[in-house]
Amino acid sequence: MTLPSTPSILLVGCGKLGGALLDGWLASPTPPHIIVVDRHRSSSDDTFSVVRAASDIPSTFTPDIIVLAVKPATAEDAISALGESLGSRMKKAALLSVMAGRTCAALSDATSKSGATLPILRAMPNTPSAIGAGISGFYASPQATEEQTSLCHELLFAVGDVVRVDSEEDLLAVTAVSGSGPAYVFLLAELLEKAGEAHGLSQTTARRLARGTIYGAGRMLDDMPDDAADLRKAVTSPNGTTAAALNVLMAPDAWPSNISKAIDAATKRADELAG
Repeated sequence: MTLPSTPSILLVGCGKLGGALLDGWLASPTPPHIIVVDRHRSSSDDTFSVVRAASDIPSTFTPDIIVLAVKPATAEDAISALGESLGSRMKKAALLSVMAGRTCAALSDATSKSGATLPILRAMPNTPSAIGAGISGFYASPQATEEQTSLCHELLFAVGDVVRVDSEEDLLAVTAVSGSGPAYVFLLAELLEKAGEAHGLSQTTARRLARGTIYGAGRMLDDMPDDAADLRKAVTSPNGTTAAALNVLMAPDAWPSNISKAIDAATKRADELAG
């Protein structure tokens, strides 16, 4: 990733997701000017600065983008602390939230109470972002400028692909499909491994076969333009072993029904968290 300029980024929260974003930005040939607000993170070089609290942000630092990567329950407190520390400097920034459960309206209201109504952008990255293989659903509110939207897109692109959605409501489905999606794949790997062991394979062999298969299938999906259904059909010989397994998995009350129910449940829960 090469950023379009050398922006000033304030990263609030540097856990797994915030840390993955930070690593991606630092890998850029032209990394942004970054200050991290986190009680636990430490810096061993001069590529970015760490402060323990918002009150420790240098008075000379004016962020272009504030990236909020804290737990949703602490979002309002974090924004309030930023308002007290940054004062009028906060008005020059846009807010990029990578949290679930906090809408643009709620975040905008929180910034207003802090003295600055900021343009809000929201993203839902997933955990493969930690290895640069994530995918993020991305929404920019109408108040965000084209420059702010482009910069946030590039910041997310540092850790994987980015899919922009036209409606904030679409982020509910994004959360259910790709945000939670890695867990579904990990469950499949877990179940394949256990089934292999049940049929006499050693744990090591079953694990290598399960993970290697998922990795290879994922590569094919990424590298080839074919529909997933066509790739599945290409593996399935009539009356063969794959067909026998798919007859079970594709029964009306099996995967077709349960995957749909699972996504419905996750979408409903995301809506509940958004309040």
